[in-house]
Amino acid sequence: MVDWGFWEFILIAVVALVVIGPERLPRVARMAGMWVGKARRTLASVKHEIDRELHTEELNRVLDEQRHSRPLETILEESERPAAASDTRDGAERTPPRG
Repeated sequence: MVDWGFWEFILIAVVALVVIGPERLPRVARMAGMWVGKARRTLASVKHEIDRELHTEELNRVLDEQRHSRPLETILEESERPAAASDTRDGAERTPPRG
């Protein structure tokens, strides 16, 4: 998120100690930690919800593409045609010649 190093944190701690004072600093630090934690949880929740929506939208798009490109009935008809053609050929070969 933010590219802060060790020295930046030390500087913030020293400024906070001077401005807030040593008596109130622990309480302020706890409250700041609480708010940061709450913000992180909210951000993670929003991110999870967006990912779920995008996944649902992508699945709906794929289903629509499949529905429009090759319906199930077409696939079934194509799979039955070669089987029917081979059955008639086999049946013709098995019948004895008349004669």
